[in-house]
Amino acid sequence: MTQWRVQFDANVTFSNGGALQAQEFRLDIPGSDIDDAALGELFVRHLGLLMVGSVDISGKSLIQEPHKGSRGTETTAAEQRLFDLSHVIEHGMTTHSGLPGPEIGDWLSSDDSRGTYSPGTEFQLGKISMVGNAGTYVDSPAHRFRDGQDLSRLDLGRLVDVDGIVVRVGQRAIDRKLLLAYEVTGKAVLFNTGWDSHWGTAEYVNGRHPFLTDDAARWLVEQQAAVVGIDSMNVDDTTDGKRPAHTALLAAGIPVVEHMTGLDALPPRGFRFHAAPPAVKGMGTFPVRAYALVA
Repeated sequence: MTQWRVQFDANVTFSNGGALQAQEFRLDIPGSDIDDAALGELFVRHLGLLMVGSVDISGKSLIQEPHKGSRGTETTAAEQRLFDLSHVIEHGMTTHSGLPGPEIGDWLSSDDSRGTYSPGTEFQLGKISMVGNAGTYVDSPAHRFRDGQDLSRLDLGRLVDVDGIVVRVGQRAIDRKLLLAYEVTGKAVLFNTGWDSHWGTAEYVNGRHPFLTDDAARWLVEQQAAVVGIDSMNVDDTTDGKRPAHTALLAAGIPVVEHMTGLDALPPRGFRFHAAPPAVKGMGTFPVRAYALVA
């Protein structure tokens, strides 16, 4: 089988400032030709570059020679590592301004149970009352659309053991051009904005959080992402009553996991994502214990 490589110069500018130049760089390509846009995306993925603003390709030439393989940008580890990506749910906590916090207590305390069991044996039965939007939670289509899938009908294949990537961003409005270099099809796409550092403060719920623009959400739908997560207060700009990101993603059956935390500790790729809610009929949103496994 004939194999091809491409030699080119590249100029990369980053959305947070700075630039990177490459001269006479060579990459394997799957066919006998590749356009500049696709080559730019391949170059970014190959180097594992983050927060890329633009890629300009020049001096491109095709070379017929055997493939050399990748430079090994995938993260590896000697043993599996577990990353907890969820906030702790506590009595009275605030997730959203204006929504009541959870009420957590005993239905039967350990002390009160002692008269029911043998000496030295006791149990605690807890109870909780809360809105579904508490802590780190998943939105199903029923959260936005009255006839959409509720929690009991969610496709677990989108939420359990999903290949994941982290998109690290340094700006409030996350638009389409920041995503073009990422391969997101069938993946859990997790946006690391750093907003979780404000958790538990008035700053967290002040409405100035990072969010996905309409064109970013529609691009994720076009590329068929499996699930979208963010460590911000909302995947939408809450000043926009149309909620375009929720609307686009949930209409396409893509669950949304909001109020995540700990994404800064994850590698950019090479992990499996899990965030399954209980199968509650009639509810569109519920807390999850989101986590990632890096093997």
